[in-house]
Amino acid sequence: MPNHIHGIIIVGADPRVCQKINGEHTGSPLRIPLGQMIQWFKTMTTNEYIKNVKHNGWQPFSDKFWQRNYYEHIIRNKHSLEQIQEYVYYNPLRWEIDRENPNRKGINKFDKWFYANDHTIITARIALK
Repeated sequence: MPNHIHGIIIVGADPRVCQKINGEHTGSPLRIPLGQMIQWFKTMTTNEYIKNVKHNGWQPFSDKFWQRNYYEHIIRNKHSLEQIQEYVYYNPLRWEIDRENPNRKGINKFDKWFYANDHTIITARIALK
């Protein structure tokens, strides 16, 4: 999607597949909090974007490049991982019906439900006044 990204971060390492160097597994966790990893990623990508605006003619963006926070979810089993991988893979195909797409060509099931319920709530509030 052009307005957000999804990613799966693997925390830790499997010592059975990681080579040992100086007594440490090469894939040993760095013990960096997830928030710091996300902050680093946002900082580096913002810096790269600014560099390309200045030197390669990328279109300037006057608002904040990243939103303030992020959403996290712990994947606890293989089935959940497979579902999330499928969601991430097919997510860009839903851009045409995304409510944040100014040129969208349809409406998705969630929006149908949301707008239908929102309309009912507004109608009920008006009736109560």
